[in-house]
Amino acid sequence: MEYLPLILFGVIFLAILFGYPVAFTLGGLSVIVGLIVFDSDFFYLLSLRIFGTMQNFVLLAVPLFIFMGMMLEKSGIAERLLHTMSMLFGNIRGGLAIAVVVVGAMLAASTGIVGATVVTMGLISLPTMLKKGYSPKLSTGVIASSGTLGQIIPPSVVLVLLGSVLNVSVGDLFLAAVVPGVGLVVVYLLYILAMGQLKPALVPAVPREEIQAFRDAGFSKEVFKSFLFPFLLIVIVLGSIFAGIASPTEAAGVGAFGAMILAVVSKKFNLSMLKEVMKETTMLTSMVFMILVGATAFSLVFRGLEGDKFLLALIESANLDATSFLIVVMIIVFISGFFIDFIEIVFIIVPVVAPIFVALEVDLIWIGILLAVNLQTSFLTPPFGFALFYLKGVAPPEVKTSHLYRGIIPFVIIQLLFLILLIVFPGLVKLVG
Repeated sequence: MEYLPLILFGVIFLAILFGYPVAFTLGGLSVIVGLIVFDSDFFYLLSLRIFGTMQNFVLLAVPLFIFMGMMLEKSGIAERLLHTMSMLFGNIRGGLAIAVVVVGAMLAASTGIVGATVVTMGLISLPTMLKKGYSPKLSTGVIASSGTLGQIIPPSVVLVLLGSVLNVSVGDLFLAAVVPGVGLVVVYLLYILAMGQLKPALVPAVPREEIQAFRDAGFSKEVFKSFLFPFLLIVIVLGSIFAGIASPTEAAGVGAFGAMILAVVSKKFNLSMLKEVMKETTMLTSMVFMILVGATAFSLVFRGLEGDKFLLALIESANLDATSFLIVVMIIVFISGFFIDFIEIVFIIVPVVAPIFVALEVDLIWIGILLAVNLQTSFLTPPFGFALFYLKGVAPPEVKTSHLYRGIIPFVIIQLLFLILLIVFPGLVKLVG
């Protein structure tokens, strides 16, 4: 009986690996086990838990941030920003790749939606990078990794979900993520600059005549226009949260409305685009919340079977201290990212380990940031790296899957080294706060 929660966890994990729908696998198997063990009273407990989850005001930020990201993608603001940035850094060897990283960071700070960022930059910058003589491996690696910055740079959907699961303030998570997010961007840029010196043939500079033509056409005015709108949105959304003026949910609502205003100003807003944005937002939100309902059922059954107590007893018997347990969890999360989506990891693994971290008196804000950085690799690691799927879907025919897989290896290594840095120096997470 004591091994039943682990058996349930293992069966669910295997079923997901075999391709069964995550939400229905989580919820369905958990309900069956709950009925067998707790009889029909389980439904009453489950309904209360689900109703309580749906009343969580913080989770309203998820569809609002998704809407904001989709609106910015369709309005063409990201495309204009990327083109301007590539000209701004064009005379630096690797300048176009630097522009992709900077724009990826700005889009992450505006939206937090990985798919929209990767697709947008893949459509706009990948053909240009290849045309300018960039290596396909480096080009795809830069675009895919930059697109995943939305996982750690606030406002991030994954931080909202982690805040809900860990039962900590989303605003505190956003604040704690600022230094790690900016730090990761800086490391990416240093890597590109190093490649420009070590292997200049892979990262050429933009021809001078092309840059000069852009400057002659009104460079300063274009830079101002391209930067102004995204920067204002970032200030409104993050500034209102950090200043204590608005909660993350309220700021997300302002951001969604602001993205619509920017689309109107850019003369891209119309009824057809609004319908498309609302449709995609509804689909993504429905997926997240269906998994959340299934995860609620799993969490109820797992704890009802005293699975958390069993795991804690195992840790105590193995003489694992807080650091050792943290390392084990990070390894499990990283390996899981090869096979399942970050949302599934948040709702399956995190609720199981969170009470143990509480019992070990570990700072959950720090844990949340470490998990977010770790989960960022799940978008890049094959065979189920979603950033790779997004990019391959919009890449030119000459870009092979092998280019993508080999291109992301340096950036996965960078992320893992950065994760180790945050573990060794936890003060980096709390530097802003």
